[in-house]
Amino acid sequence: MLAAGVPWRARPVPAEALRAARMALPLGTGAAAGTLRALARTQHTAPGEGAGFIPGPLRDGGPGLPPVCTGTEATLAFPVVLAEARRWGLPDGELAELLPAAERCLRWLRAAADEDGYVPEPGSVRVLRAETQAHAHRAAMLGADLLEACGRPGAEEWRSWAGRLPTRFRADFWIDDRGGGRPVAVRTPGGPRPHLGGAAAHLLDTGLGDGVRPACGLLDPVRTGRLARLLGSPALDSGWGLRGLGEVEPGFNPFGHRTGAVRVYETAVAVAGLAASGHEQEAAALLDGLVRAAEAFAYRLPEMYGGGRHTAGGAPVPHPAACRPSALSAASAVHLLTTAAGIRPDVPAGLLAVRPLRSAPLGAFRLSGLAVAGEPLAVRVGGIGLGLVEAAAPGLRLGG
Repeated sequence: MLAAGVPWRARPVPAEALRAARMALPLGTGAAAGTLRALARTQHTAPGEGAGFIPGPLRDGGPGLPPVCTGTEATLAFPVVLAEARRWGLPDGELAELLPAAERCLRWLRAAADEDGYVPEPGSVRVLRAETQAHAHRAAMLGADLLEACGRPGAEEWRSWAGRLPTRFRADFWIDDRGGGRPVAVRTPGGPRPHLGGAAAHLLDTGLGDGVRPACGLLDPVRTGRLARLLGSPALDSGWGLRGLGEVEPGFNPFGHRTGAVRVYETAVAVAGLAASGHEQEAAALLDGLVRAAEAFAYRLPEMYGGGRHTAGGAPVPHPAACRPSALSAASAVHLLTTAAGIRPDVPAGLLAVRPLRSAPLGAFRLSGLAVAGEPLAVRVGGIGLGLVEAAAPGLRLGG
């Protein structure tokens, strides 16, 4: 199980450990399996309120907002990581061992969701975060796939639940304006908070893209296109990566932990989500900015750095409170490279899709040291965006 980062958080943080393990799946399923086992031991298993919940500490949620519960994030991430680890070749024995904990997470989600299907943040005041609803939708969709694949009941029920959520979400978490609209970050009893930041990238992270067809989540194609343009705008894209808060938003601070600093993890989520939804131009621009920033940090990306605007010949400004090394940033680098190569395996189906970004933002490169189904994987991407699999597990059919 991965620690969060050095020097400030040299300990496991459930949500971040799961996120890092998910992004590191191309290196093998071992870290994901170990993390899932460790967190399954902390899960509340006694009947009653909170059954199935994976406890986690609170973290800063941004200016004027209550803290975010990382336990909620971890509980919603558990079935997602297990479902994706299965696609990368998690052995059947480990899958069977961890499936009951994933089912308990889904039962917790059913109990935690309110009458509208939303998952509120803990507390006496009803606070709804858009990113939390995206996590819940992804857990339901991938959880349904997992239940169906393992012959467990409830898959159609979860698909039906997830299918009802997008229409309601688009009405409650989107504000129309002359520019095409924008997502709402948080809804509180006092009204919506429409400030735009890097957390909006989670609305594009469905985990459902297969490398061929664009993935769809809570937003329809029109709103997805609008969000892609916002993420690629100078207000959010600093030229070094995605700012935590838009440059023109009230309270913007290029060194604010949640109010303007570039967070590597959120930028990686945005790159993958934009690529999966078919918006490769914006994905390539953010990817290029992160690569330039990585060079400035000797290819050891910190957790975050200053969100000042990119200038010719300049460099990103280090953040004094950033962890370096950081598990999420290190795993994000793996995620970015496999996104650029377009690698999407489905080991149970015997498939391996390789569809690189057509713009080839990294030029020609070769990836080795990866693993699918416990066997080495090596992929070469040409300068015109064509992919070639040099080594893969026997029996996988290539596509993409």
